[in-house]
Amino acid sequence: MRAHTQGSKLELRAVSGTHVVTLAWDFVGPRPAKSRNLLGFMVERSEFKNGQVIENYALRGIKRFRFKDEGLPPGTPVPTSEHPVQTFQWGDYTAKPQTKYRYRLTPIFGAPKNLVRDSTLAVEVEIVTEAERDPRSTGVRHDIFFNRGAAGSQAYARRFPGTRPDEAQPLSEQMAWLSRGLFEALTGFIKRANGPQFKLRAMLYEFQYAPVGEAFKAAHLAGTDVDIRYEAQSYKDHNETMIADVGIGAICRPQAVRHGIRHNKFIILLENDIPVEVWTGSTNISAGGIFGHSNVGHIVRDPTIARRYLDYWDELAADPVDVAGLKKTNRELEPTPAAGAPPPDDRVMTLFSPRDVATKVPTLHWYGDLMGSAKRLMGMTFAFNFDDIFIQALAGNSEAIRYLLFDKKLPQTVEMSLRQDGHTVIAAGAKLKAGDMELFLGEELTGFNKNLYIHDKFIIIDVLGPDPIVVTGTANFSKPSQAANDENMLVIRGDTRVGDIYFGEFMRVFDHLYARYIVRKIKDEGGGDPNAGFLKEKVSDWLDPHFKAGPKSLRREVFMGR
Repeated sequence: MRAHTQGSKLELRAVSGTHVVTLAWDFVGPRPAKSRNLLGFMVERSEFKNGQVIENYALRGIKRFRFKDEGLPPGTPVPTSEHPVQTFQWGDYTAKPQTKYRYRLTPIFGAPKNLVRDSTLAVEVEIVTEAERDPRSTGVRHDIFFNRGAAGSQAYARRFPGTRPDEAQPLSEQMAWLSRGLFEALTGFIKRANGPQFKLRAMLYEFQYAPVGEAFKAAHLAGTDVDIRYEAQSYKDHNETMIADVGIGAICRPQAVRHGIRHNKFIILLENDIPVEVWTGSTNISAGGIFGHSNVGHIVRDPTIARRYLDYWDELAADPVDVAGLKKTNRELEPTPAAGAPPPDDRVMTLFSPRDVATKVPTLHWYGDLMGSAKRLMGMTFAFNFDDIFIQALAGNSEAIRYLLFDKKLPQTVEMSLRQDGHTVIAAGAKLKAGDMELFLGEELTGFNKNLYIHDKFIIIDVLGPDPIVVTGTANFSKPSQAANDENMLVIRGDTRVGDIYFGEFMRVFDHLYARYIVRKIKDEGGGDPNAGFLKEKVSDWLDPHFKAGPKSLRREVFMGR
C-alpha cells in the first residue's frame, strides 16, 4: 500500500509491505533557507486498533549525538525526538501485518542539547500494512513471507545476548524471531492438506529440517496423498537421514541423478484433484534456509499457475528424465521473451529450467536486459556468483539507482568498475564485531549456514512506480541455472502489492548490510573513524550530500516516486 501527504514545507510518502513500512520525505519546492539550521527529523508512530490510537511514541535508532546521553550501554536505542534522523528515509521494521499506522515527521533545529521542534512544519501520513494472506478475491493472489535474515543485528544481540538458537525448537522465542512467520507459513501450507480430498506434490533440494518433515507426516496420516521427491546428489545423506528419523520413507523418493543440480523448492497443493496453490521461493527445507540467511517463501494461489507447476513436477518425477524433451517443454510452455522485450502484462510468467543451451543462455541475457531497462530503481540479490552477463548489463550509464546485494564481497576491481556511473550502490554480507563502532554491540550469526547472509534470488524493477516488475524463485542467476539445473522462477508485472512487499524487504536487508559492509571494508583496510556511528553536529556534514549529484540525492527523489 502507498500513501502520500504534502504539507507547507515537507511532503511525506509511505510504502507498506507486511512487516515493513518505508518512509521517504523531501522539501516541497526548493530547499528552504531555514534548512541551514536543520539537525534532522523526529519520526513518531501511532498504532490504531478498532479506530483508536493504542500506542504513540517517537521511533528509536542507534545513532546519537556524541556528547549527549553519554554512558549508555552499546546497542541502546535512542528516541528520534532527542537524536533525530539525519537522512530522508526511514524503515520501520517493527510493523505488524494488516495494521493501521500514522507516521508524523517533525523537523528539528537548534543544537544537540537544545533542540527545537517545529511542529508547524510537521507532516503526517496514515497507512495500513498488507495482510499476510492476499485479500483480493480475483486474479492471481500472492502470500509472501520473508524471514528476518538478520541474526547478525543489534536487535538480536540485545534480545538474545550470548546465546545461540536451538534449531530443534522452531517455536522458541529466538527461532520465532528469526523466522518472522516463514516457518509458520510453510508448515501452515502443508497442514492445509488434512484429509483424503487433498494431495501434496513436492520437489525439494535440501530436505533436512525434521519439523517440516513432521508436518508432511501429519498430512499423510490424515489421509492426504503425499509424494515428495528429494535431491539425491549433494545432499543425499543429509536428506535421507532426516527422512529416516521422521519415518516418512514411504512418501519420499529420490530425484533422478543427472547433470546439474535438482535445485527446486516447491510444493503443490491439490484439492479434489485440482491444483490450487503452489509454495515456491528461495527457502530450502533446512534450519539455515528457514531461520538463518535471508530467504523468501512465496505462495501463489491460482489454479492455472498451480497446474503449470504440477505438469512440471510430473516431468521431473519421471525416471529417467527426458532432458531434451523437458527443455523443449519448458521453452514452449513459457518462451523466453525476445532480447530487450518487457515481460507480458497479461499473466504471471513461469520460467522453468532447464531450458537453455549452455553456450547461449538467452534467459540469463533477458534478466540482464531487465536490469538495464530500469528507469528509476533496480535491486538484485546475488547469493553466489556474479555472471559477466550482469557486469555487461550494468556497464552503461543509467538514470536509475541500482542496488546490488551480495552474500560476500566482490573483488575490488569489479566493485570499482560497477560504481563508476555514480548510481550503483553495492552491499555484501557483514556483521559488526565487538569494538567495531563505539555505540554498537558485537553481533553473532546462527551458525546454521555456510552461505552466511543472502540466499534470496530476486530482482525488483521500478517497483515504486505504477508498473512494477518482480522476478523471484530458486535460480541463482547463473548459466547452469538455465541450462542444467532444475529451477523455477516467477515474473510478476504490474502487481503493486507484490512490488511494495519485495521493495520493503529488499531495502530492509540492503540497508542493514550496507552499513556493516562499509565498516568491515574500512576495518579490513586498516582505517577507522572515531566519529562513525554518531550523528553530525554540523548541518552541512549530513544535509549537503543529499542535494549533491550521487546516490543519496537520487535515492531521495526516487523514493518519493519522482
